[in-house]
Amino acid sequence: MHSRLRFENPSALAHEVVGETLERALRDRSAEGEAAEVLVGTALNDDNAEFVEHWCVQVGMRAVSGSPLLGLAGLCLGHTTRRFGRLSDDALALAESLAVRAEADPRDVDSRAIDGYDDVRSFLHLR
Repeated sequence: MHSRLRFENPSALAHEVVGETLERALRDRSAEGEAAEVLVGTALNDDNAEFVEHWCVQVGMRAVSGSPLLGLAGLCLGHTTRRFGRLSDDALALAESLAVRAEADPRDVDSRAIDGYDDVRSFLHLR
């Protein structure tokens, strides 16, 4: 008998839990796995655009080089743009910066940042 793997998008959590989890991961890399799930759930399911963007930007600016959270923050900025149709100038600049870093050195920022920036450009109709 074969077991089937099921993928489920994580749910959005209470804002206090999101903040605590992401802050912990930014201080302690051992918490990055849980933080990744929380960030994705927030980007895909939280209805507060400013809150979602704030945490994507915080993670994208503060995670250390080589952290998988950097590429994920870029990807989640793409989700944010797709869902809400806008990004602040700072978030747009960060999405671009993370993609440039990913192209230059995927050991610094993984390629999900490139995918996220592609979404940003597409949904904001940028060239």
